[in-house]
Amino acid sequence: MEKDMGDIKFDEQVESSENKKESKKEKKDKHSKQIEELNNEVNSWKNKFYTAYADLENLRKSIEKDHREALRYRAEGFIEKLLQPLDGFHMALSMEPKTPEMAAFLQGFSYIYQNIISALESEGLVEMNPKIDQKFDETWMHAIDTVECEDKEENLVVRVYARGYKLHDRIIRPAMVYVSKKKTVEQVDEKADA
Repeated sequence: MEKDMGDIKFDEQVESSENKKESKKEKKDKHSKQIEELNNEVNSWKNKFYTAYADLENLRKSIEKDHREALRYRAEGFIEKLLQPLDGFHMALSMEPKTPEMAAFLQGFSYIYQNIISALESEGLVEMNPKIDQKFDETWMHAIDTVECEDKEENLVVRVYARGYKLHDRIIRPAMVYVSKKKTVEQVDEKADA
């Protein structure tokens, strides 16, 4: 019977050692799964961190760009308010003086106008003054009317109503011009009939 007892004890020990091996393997598998889950979680948090960091950098760059543009174009509203007085200067300076007093006034106006323009140019203002007979360019000119001309080709500047202005690369107001167009056949026929 002892032998039987010994066999039982031996069998129990073998079973116990097998159970221990299985439980060690289960623990190892369990720990491996936990490690894998934790590594996945770490990678997820790393991705979220890098995404947030990239978003923050993009936002910083965008804010810096907006700030640079705001500084660059800070005078735009002020210049828009000065356009009408500048147009008044152009009209006054285009007049022919009839008296010596008027010539003196125009000389003073010219001096003031040049000082204002040089101050605005130091802020980045560029005056756009199209020439007569220059080809019409819709990127910086605005045609306020057309004038029929027999002796000129179409789309040429016939008269400048108001100069245009741009601040750095942004147009504040296009030059306002009258543009030539060919006389239509009907109008030529009407004149011939009359």
